[in-house]
Amino acid sequence: MKFNFKYLELEFIESAAEFNQCLHHDMQEIAFVGASNAGKSSAINAISNQKKLAKTSKTPGKTKLFNFFKAKNGYIVDFPGYGYSKVSKSQKGLG
Repeated sequence: MKFNFKYLELEFIESAAEFNQCLHHDMQEIAFVGASNAGKSSAINAISNQKKLAKTSKTPGKTKLFNFFKAKNGYIVDFPGYGYSKVSKSQKGLG
């Protein structure tokens, strides 16, 4: 079986530290949400055929901001992971 797959042309637009600081627009969004180190950023890199568009790491908790990438007809949003990550309690907002 042959697949006819086209990579998305994505461009990094901005990051936001908190949800209320996120980009406001009238376009569709696809959000990548999931546990820490689940491969959300790697998936964004794969669908765009760009190895370093979204920052990745073997260490959980690398993505700390909401990252917006512009596509032709909307946005891709890379959410921070939830669950385990190697950061201090103060960085998690617990201290």
